[in-house]
Amino acid sequence: MEEEDDLERKPCMLQDCLRLQAAEKSFYDALVQSHPSSPHEFRDDNPDPDDNFAGSGTTSSESYSSYTTDNSCDSDWFNGSGDFEASFLQRSLIDPFRETQAVVHLSNGAWNTIQSRNMPRVFEEGVMHGSMTARGSREKRSHLMNDISHEEEERSTKLSAVSSDDSEPSSLFDEVLLCKDGKSPAIFYADREPSSAQIADSGAKTTRSKKGSNKGTRASTTVDLWTLLTQCAQAVASYDQRTANEILKQIRQNSSPFGDGLQRLAHYFADGLETRLAAGTPKFILFQSASAADMLKAYRVYITASPFHRMSNFLANRTILKLAQNESSLHIIDFGISYGFQWPCLIHRLSEREGGPPKLRITGIDLPQPGFRPAERVEETGRRLEKYCQRFGVPFEYNCLAQKWETIRLEDLKIDRSEVTVVNCLYRLKNLSDETVTANCPRDALLRLIRRINPNIFMHGVVNGTYNAPFFLTRFREALFHFSALFDMFEANVPREDPSRLMFEKGLFGRDAINVIACEGAERFERPETYKQWQVRNQRAGFKQLPLAPDLVNRVKEMVKKEYHKDFVVDEDGKWVLQGWKGRILFATTSWVPA
Repeated sequence: MEEEDDLERKPCMLQDCLRLQAAEKSFYDALVQSHPSSPHEFRDDNPDPDDNFAGSGTTSSESYSSYTTDNSCDSDWFNGSGDFEASFLQRSLIDPFRETQAVVHLSNGAWNTIQSRNMPRVFEEGVMHGSMTARGSREKRSHLMNDISHEEEERSTKLSAVSSDDSEPSSLFDEVLLCKDGKSPAIFYADREPSSAQIADSGAKTTRSKKGSNKGTRASTTVDLWTLLTQCAQAVASYDQRTANEILKQIRQNSSPFGDGLQRLAHYFADGLETRLAAGTPKFILFQSASAADMLKAYRVYITASPFHRMSNFLANRTILKLAQNESSLHIIDFGISYGFQWPCLIHRLSEREGGPPKLRITGIDLPQPGFRPAERVEETGRRLEKYCQRFGVPFEYNCLAQKWETIRLEDLKIDRSEVTVVNCLYRLKNLSDETVTANCPRDALLRLIRRINPNIFMHGVVNGTYNAPFFLTRFREALFHFSALFDMFEANVPREDPSRLMFEKGLFGRDAINVIACEGAERFERPETYKQWQVRNQRAGFKQLPLAPDLVNRVKEMVKKEYHKDFVVDEDGKWVLQGWKGRILFATTSWVPA
């Protein structure tokens, strides 16, 4: 391929990964409950429910010009089951969700599907309509064989679409990802003029009012959405459907994904409350996945409107550059590499190093994608990074791992003790389950693995969130505070009519908020902890904290003050660099070494 892959046809990476995990577990639980005594029941050789779908994986290797891909993916979705019906169900359970957003498995045993407009099959209460049961007739088997043959033909045609050329994203990647004198693309400015929609709405907008104070507002145009959301959550928590539906109706009338920050927040929180409230009835909600190209454009708006990820990448990359200043080989193990947006700038800097660049080896790790190519996106990231290395003359090798992180073994990482080894994980450990989900905590398991890697440095970024409480109302209130800061940040820095803002809010903020509100157990993948909680966890795993270089921290403060809105906060607490909005700390970054 001579240009970037066709990103327009591909949904957002993290959405699909987390969606697949939720879908697997929800379907498996529903099938086991529906057919407890079936002679064709799936056999489970692993007593740990968290590992039901991480059984015996197959390993395949695929080479690209200057790097190798070690693709470790889970292929045996149901352990030990080798008959035809199990094989068919495996395909049926995976393929329908290539175009969907999530499966919400609710506490009463029912599950809801948040569906896209291209849903190929209909599901209800854990039963797949049109599928073959243990008592299926020969006629049904014949139809199913034809269906599978048709699916294989569709897959073969889809393979050609994966390699389609698209020249437009190539320049977009350069614009967004390559550092030019330390500046990001100038799209919006903190001192921009308000948009026409914001001016028109300034006289009559829906706001969060102070309790008992209605001075200067008009009852007909001002609604206290904050109070309505809290009251609705209380009704949902007490299973008062009538009251909850009445309040939801009021919220719907006064919220919109196109309104001000609070109206947008209320819209997505109402989606979450409505999904949770509909636990007993199958409900299908349109929630279309964003393409990768759209997410790149949204990411461009995000890094221009807010400094959070840009400053974290700056701190991590400059720390790595200092560490590898006189080294001949650098190995970066990136947990949660996604599209690899962090690394083109580092590659560019390495190419400018006096004496020539070192050999760069990146191990890209992420969750498997749904469908017939679980490691496709992580491989694409490698191809993209390879092109940057060829362009800047940096020797490059890439290893790909697409599997559940807690199942990765030390030998999978191909550690070479003669290399400088860096472990990088920014803002993704929040998606691993904690002790409240399974006794064998995946977070601690991953930290133990990183300790065994014995890296020269472990760059760690966390979402500083307190909305991981097991009690719904407590979690809801904390999520309300956290996400209101994010929506307010966009309201102050990005025009309301900007389509990329809408994409980012819907695809990330909205999705995460709905997951926090509507899901429980393993299906709730948004589980942040505060940076102080992570400090205790990391120290318990055998790490000691390193202070980030004062010159880098001062540079970050300088850039944020000069290039971003005055309400952004950069602070230090111990050896953590904290970032936030209007006094609320949202992100924290630090570095660790084995003790």
